[in-house]
Amino acid sequence: MNKYINNFIKYITSNECPQHDKAKVIKAIQDKFSLIHDRSVFYCAYFAVLISYTKTRCFSNTILSLSNLQKYDAISFFVVLVSGIEKNRIFLANTTFLSKISHSSQNLSMINIKGSFNGSDILRTYNNLENNAQNFEQLFAFHQDFTWEDNLQRLVAATSMIVPTGKKFDITPEIRNIIYQSIDRAQQFIYSDNFKILNDDLDSRVKKCSDALLKVSHIENVNIRGRLIEALLTANDEERKILMQRLNTEGSTLPVYDTKNGLEDYHIQFGTTDAYIDIKTKVLYLGSNPKAYNIDKFLEIMAERNSIFFIYLIGIDENGVLSTVLCSVFHNELVDATVKQFLWAGRNSRGVTQFLGETLDKILKMKNFKNCIDKTKAKQFIDNLIGA
Repeated sequence: MNKYINNFIKYITSNECPQHDKAKVIKAIQDKFSLIHDRSVFYCAYFAVLISYTKTRCFSNTILSLSNLQKYDAISFFVVLVSGIEKNRIFLANTTFLSKISHSSQNLSMINIKGSFNGSDILRTYNNLENNAQNFEQLFAFHQDFTWEDNLQRLVAATSMIVPTGKKFDITPEIRNIIYQSIDRAQQFIYSDNFKILNDDLDSRVKKCSDALLKVSHIENVNIRGRLIEALLTANDEERKILMQRLNTEGSTLPVYDTKNGLEDYHIQFGTTDAYIDIKTKVLYLGSNPKAYNIDKFLEIMAERNSIFFIYLIGIDENGVLSTVLCSVFHNELVDATVKQFLWAGRNSRGVTQFLGETLDKILKMKNFKNCIDKTKAKQFIDNLIGA
């Protein structure tokens, strides 16, 4: 988080900030941070905040409508609880950190943004991190890699009684064994000539558009950035040339590129082997925890007898592409850095996974990276994803 956000958090949690009086807190933050007033929300280019009040410790107040939260969900959205009997408390309340929508949300759907959330709907912990000032930077890094649509879909499912359209991938004993075999398939591929062929192919694609990748890495919206990088790398030479020209001429007005909503960004066959590649870019000077993959889609693909799944990591620093790594999804360190997001689980879905950004940074900065797979650990990882 930048210095403006850090200064705000430090002020709110300090003795300098007024206590026990909502009006005084509002005046103080407006005077100190020159915030713009939009109904109950105060905001600037870097964060937004809503001040709530309770006479006691109870936090059941209605906070904000979901439609209003949408306007601020791309920046840090804070809720400050001013209490009549204790010090100010501050929470991060972007959509990732809401359990459901509570108030007047009977007709909430993906195309009908209805209802508001209460203070009690704000998660107090997320991925074992308390929702407090000490963890806001890490928490917001988790939020950044989920789109508004991702979170809206989850909130609709958690809030309403609609029948889900998705379906959990059915795991029979036979299918489980085939998924286990994907570990052996990955190990065999790593030690084959085809691994180098695939890695060289992806690296050559990066070299063809390295300047464009540096330019795209400066786009703040991580989802637009990711889709553009995927388009640059998976396009044929002619398509890539056109896209690079548009980047040079249109800059920030470049339209969002739609990409397929499958497990992989890139698919290639080596004889009977189907290689599925997910491309992940890590801007090494920014804190982020990239969204990984849909668990049911992953299990369904791994249940194909000839499938393998790898993550192609691209590390970008201030000067351009620093390194690339073709990493098995079963690589020991990546397994440890893959977090199952339980908020997305249930309702006919096993949910999604997310990578811890610090581990990706570590992998990308290794001089001589080698895929290391512990078969027992990988099987336990699969069992955890399946939920057994």
